[in-house]
Amino acid sequence: MKYYSTNKKSPEVSLEQAVIQGLASDKGLFMPEEIPSLPAKFFESIEQLTFQEIAFEVSLAFFGDEIPENKLKEIVYDTLNFDVPLVRITSQISALELFHGPTLAFKDVGARFMARLLGYFTQRQSVVDEDQNIHVLVATSGDTGSAVANGFLGVRGVKVHVLYPKGKVSEIQEKQFTTLGENITALEVDGTFDDCQALVKSAFMDEELNEGLFLTSANSINVARFLPQSFYYFYAYAQLKKEGKSDSMVVCVPSGNFGNLTAGLFAKKMGLPIKGFIAANNRNDVFYQYLKTGEYIPRPSVTTVANAMDVGDPSNFDRILDLYGDNYEEISSEIKGAFYLDDEIKNTILKVWNEYNYLLDPHGACGYQALVDLLKEDEQGVFLETAHPAKFLETVEPIIEEKIEVPDKLQSFMKGEKQSLSMDKEYKSFRTYLLALE
Repeated sequence: MKYYSTNKKSPEVSLEQAVIQGLASDKGLFMPEEIPSLPAKFFESIEQLTFQEIAFEVSLAFFGDEIPENKLKEIVYDTLNFDVPLVRITSQISALELFHGPTLAFKDVGARFMARLLGYFTQRQSVVDEDQNIHVLVATSGDTGSAVANGFLGVRGVKVHVLYPKGKVSEIQEKQFTTLGENITALEVDGTFDDCQALVKSAFMDEELNEGLFLTSANSINVARFLPQSFYYFYAYAQLKKEGKSDSMVVCVPSGNFGNLTAGLFAKKMGLPIKGFIAANNRNDVFYQYLKTGEYIPRPSVTTVANAMDVGDPSNFDRILDLYGDNYEEISSEIKGAFYLDDEIKNTILKVWNEYNYLLDPHGACGYQALVDLLKEDEQGVFLETAHPAKFLETVEPIIEEKIEVPDKLQSFMKGEKQSLSMDKEYKSFRTYLLALE
């Protein structure tokens, strides 16, 4: 399958080229030339399949023509060696817990899949010279950095550079990508996530820089990062089908850069019978405003308690537009929106804890509350609980006024020593750093 640019001004490329380049030469995002439909028999028996079996069937549709089936199966099964529970909170609302991977965040699947796919392509050495490193640039507002850093740790021929906003990620999140060493470097930027993302995009647009370095991205702008996240939606449907409650499934997605929501939209285009989607935002509600007005007006992000969603100009908005032919009516009919202020998020966390003894993280709280507010009587709602609440101790513990248990996986990160390089938000400084890598 070939991949084209959302800007439509660069040649189509193979999957291998799309994964390694990250961004198209015209600075657009790569999209598959077609979205394959899965056969009806797959959905008839999907509830009998494991998460790995479901993911393998979905990945075959996208990647099977460029990767040998046995190798693809190895990548999928190695990526998904953990459980993804569906936890019912009310009779209508369930949480799909996506935080059981190595860094306890939903991005583990996309990051681990991409790392293994990129490792496979670089070993073939058909695009990259044998003695040349690929430099992965990733901007993070929290969980992306930790998932990518841990997913790529030790991958031969790949150097990862994580840019994160100083003082705007939780201590645990920061430790997950600043304590690893080896092929992982953390850059602490004096700015916001949008500043970090702008630095990464500027590097990709710098022709002189790209002549000397092989740069790619592990943000959700990379097709190998966001497409595997479609696995979650098929698995959620399978779990509801086991209960006989899959006929009117609505999925609520806590949304920042919109890679996860875009993956869900792809799943529906592949035939998954999802009734609709809800994009849950915090104060950074540019997509919510678009759904209300038809106008997309990016603006600087603001800091909230749901920090991974602090994005003022989500990259994957371009993919959503492309997916629906820039048709506002179709987009707004398929996706509903909601947004919540910090106090509302905190109130939701406390209420769910008191009433159901279930502890939400700030992002999951947005997802849960949006279902409470927007779900119809005949619908079954699933929200994606994207990260373990222990990753946000500074926020969650004061809300519930209790100490929460920190999983062993997180405790091990906290023992490490922070190693990071300080950097201002000017591109000149970042460019100087990258040039020194040649």
